[in-house]
Amino acid sequence: MESKFTIDKLNDLLSGERWLIHQDGYRSEENRVYETNFTLANGYLGTRGLLEEGARNEYPGNFIAGVFDEADGMSKSIVNTPNWLGLRLYIVNHPLTPDACQVVGSKRTLDMQKSVLFRQLTIKDEEGRETLIEGYRFLSRSDVHRAAIKWYVTPLNYDGLLMLESILDGSVVNDRDTPRLRVKLFRIVENVDLGKRVCYLEAATKTQDTRIGVGAITRVRDGAGEDIVKFSRLAAFGERRMAYSEFDVAQGQTVEIEKLVVTYTSRDVAKPDVKKAVVENLDQFAAEGVAAELNRHVNVYRRLWRMADVQVAGDERADKALRFSIFQLMNVANENDPTVNVGAKGLHGDFYKGQTFWDTEIYLLPFFAYTWPAVARNLVMYRYLMLDGARKNAAENGYQGAMYPWNSADTGEEESARWALDIRSGELTPWYPEREVHIVAAVAYGVHEYCRITQDTDFLLNYGAEILFETARFWASRLEYDAAHDRYEITNVIGPDEFHLHVDNNFYTNYLAGWNMRRALELAEMMEQEYPSFYAEVAAKIDLGDSELESWQEIQQKIVYPGGTTGLIEQFEGYFDLEDHVIEEYDEHNVPIWPEEVEPSEYRQTQLIKQPDVVMVQLLLPNEFDEETKRIDYEYYERRTMQLSSLSSSASALAGLRLGYDSRAYQAFLRAAEVDLADNLGNAELGVHIAAAGGTWQVAILGFAGMGVDQVGELRFEPRLPEHWDSLTFQVVWRGSLLDVRVEKDEVEVEVSSRPPLALAEGLPVGSASIGKMPFGFNASDSKAG
Repeated sequence: MESKFTIDKLNDLLSGERWLIHQDGYRSEENRVYETNFTLANGYLGTRGLLEEGARNEYPGNFIAGVFDEADGMSKSIVNTPNWLGLRLYIVNHPLTPDACQVVGSKRTLDMQKSVLFRQLTIKDEEGRETLIEGYRFLSRSDVHRAAIKWYVTPLNYDGLLMLESILDGSVVNDRDTPRLRVKLFRIVENVDLGKRVCYLEAATKTQDTRIGVGAITRVRDGAGEDIVKFSRLAAFGERRMAYSEFDVAQGQTVEIEKLVVTYTSRDVAKPDVKKAVVENLDQFAAEGVAAELNRHVNVYRRLWRMADVQVAGDERADKALRFSIFQLMNVANENDPTVNVGAKGLHGDFYKGQTFWDTEIYLLPFFAYTWPAVARNLVMYRYLMLDGARKNAAENGYQGAMYPWNSADTGEEESARWALDIRSGELTPWYPEREVHIVAAVAYGVHEYCRITQDTDFLLNYGAEILFETARFWASRLEYDAAHDRYEITNVIGPDEFHLHVDNNFYTNYLAGWNMRRALELAEMMEQEYPSFYAEVAAKIDLGDSELESWQEIQQKIVYPGGTTGLIEQFEGYFDLEDHVIEEYDEHNVPIWPEEVEPSEYRQTQLIKQPDVVMVQLLLPNEFDEETKRIDYEYYERRTMQLSSLSSSASALAGLRLGYDSRAYQAFLRAAEVDLADNLGNAELGVHIAAAGGTWQVAILGFAGMGVDQVGELRFEPRLPEHWDSLTFQVVWRGSLLDVRVEKDEVEVEVSSRPPLALAEGLPVGSASIGKMPFGFNASDSKAG
């Protein structure tokens, strides 16, 4: 089908091909994957890419960052809020939908440059009447409370009466496809019309009574901009509010339909003011018009892409997949609210209940630290704001300090479900989130890396230090002393490799625990010397004394690392005693195929793993292992990693690339970059794999471009471009300036811009006056801390 629209202004709005993701044709079995890939989000709100008129095999999803609830005794989940998308046309009561009519042609296009979803649909009803629907929708990045749909409807071979329903649907639920877990997290408290074809729904979450107000105005006009509605009514149908309109159409004459939507919650304004905020913004939106808001929205994305775009010359496939990953990362970023983080499925679905994992610190934070420091600061500030919840978790489990939860929502307390779906049997099995304690070190690592990259001394001294000290305190209480061997160990844990659930001395967990304690000790010494007043304040606040620091020093020196730290390192104690099987075959997406001899119920008794824990440690702390050890471990674990976590492919790519396995690394990079576009793990319908998106960016910039911060805080480049790539061009924010970087096979060009196009580092210390040596490989800069 031709990609050209009949409406010139749509063709003018559409970006060039390198920015576009297409869906050609209509097949209902593909609906949910495209709903994920065509999700629009603006950091505040995310709306899955449904057809506006509804379809078979759909999963409506509309998620607002930070709106959680735990109704009916279920674990806390991001709330699937009322669906605002509904627009349905009829000819003489016959619905004009792909499932009820013959689809003559269908195309949807995601424009990543502008974050606009376009569509073009030609359908024929049972009487042979053909209708062309073209248009777009967007969630504004200029005013995140606004969203809009614009349709151009043309009857191709008939005159007659069209009927339109514009719907706000409050009947949606969470975990729709899982009867055991399905739950309604809100009740409708107001379902009214406000005149002038304006609908309003207000919901209240069942436990926390968070109010969610959604208002919509729908307009139908001819080409001259005149209202052509001849009959209309507003009505409530249970949990739905509907604006109904009738209007005449003539063959070949296009009519315009606009749906303007505004959303507020009681997280934004006081509860009694939610409706007022919606109405006032909606009135202003209607007066300004869709085109004006779209222009402002597009301008924001123009500035965002000026900072974050990455261009691959010589590989169109990689270029587009990488841009798709960056698009998803930008869309889940919330620069205004440090009380929210990023869920494992972004704002694209309610799988994993919208909760935050270690993905943020290990996979997402580098992208934001280098491109959008203000967002990165919010992400680490979120962990500080959740510190009391982490302390509560530790106390409830019998430990000291801060035990960050495996799943975090809006309090910092553990939100993880106690049951999980077994990856091979499909059965629900018991889960033990309190054993995935490696998240504690990940939070500390995130603080460390954020401060190392951005030189945000203010955050380190006022907030980060407390996190590092309290996480070190947790490890000191969690480590168990083995008097027989005079060592400290961590038993009964789950490492990043979730194939093996109850192991002792997982290498990743033990090593990062020791690393966390060493960083805390270094920080305490530095602060006591360089910032004594800050150190005295935090030490008094958390009752941290010299004797406790001395105990940390002794403990971290005696932590056991199974198999040592050189040569072939054992993933956990007893791992090498398990049945050994290696991967021999891969599917069409380069995903490993289970060895035939491994029974579905017995994989936990084998050395096959979900993620390579040992290799992950060496990626995070590359200077602490020699090259030969990294090579031995990569070779061993790469042949045993099933790559069934979306997190593992980027790790394999980075590790392989740094060891010279260029071909393997490139294939792993594509596997990560296309995990949703190609649905290569078969679960894209559940929501975007946002950690894979962050990992993809890391492979491109920290791997192929070889960018990194050295031990003295200088930016360095050691390019490792694939042979068929001509160049890699990108931007990073560095010390308050925007750097334009072009990497070729044997040359790196860096041009310094005066400031980023958005005030993305506003409020961060970006001066150059050194006021002390930091233990994280950078010099502290002027800030209010100084």
